[in-house]
Amino acid sequence: MDHVLMTERLILRPVTVADHAELVAHWTGPDVRRFLFDGAVLSPAEISEVIEDSVRDFAAAGHGLWLVRQKDGTALVGTAGLRPLEELGLEVFYSLEPAAFGKGYATEAARAVVEYALGPLGLPEVLAEVDQGNAASVAVVERLGMTPFAVVPGLLGPMTRYRRTP
Repeated sequence: MDHVLMTERLILRPVTVADHAELVAHWTGPDVRRFLFDGAVLSPAEISEVIEDSVRDFAAAGHGLWLVRQKDGTALVGTAGLRPLEELGLEVFYSLEPAAFGKGYATEAARAVVEYALGPLGLPEVLAEVDQGNAASVAVVERLGMTPFAVVPGLLGPMTRYRRTP
């Protein structure tokens, strides 16, 4: 199965070990990691582990982490993916380069991942967990048609869990 996803403006392709330096540069930016990693800086070794996990997950289950670029292939927009949310199921997550903020790319990339998960991948639902202080991501998950189902404690304060079914 081809795991490359395309939208009107974006190409999402599974990350590979060749993307390590670009992911280190992207994920160490303070605006990028603020909500994605609760402000923590992932080490290069931790980023290698994320890439290895994604390669393994794509091979075994058809999902993982995608690198998101503009369709012309030049500018890095960010990342999007599916990862386990505790024992509940898979959650959609994403990160954006600051230059991509406010252009609708998060919604576009996350929608491609959610539609892939609920369609070809055949998941019964997709989850999201959003810091309540992250108004931009709350708006994204609402635009994706996700509905809240729980509030849990998080490192930066309460987090709302959302779900969407086919």
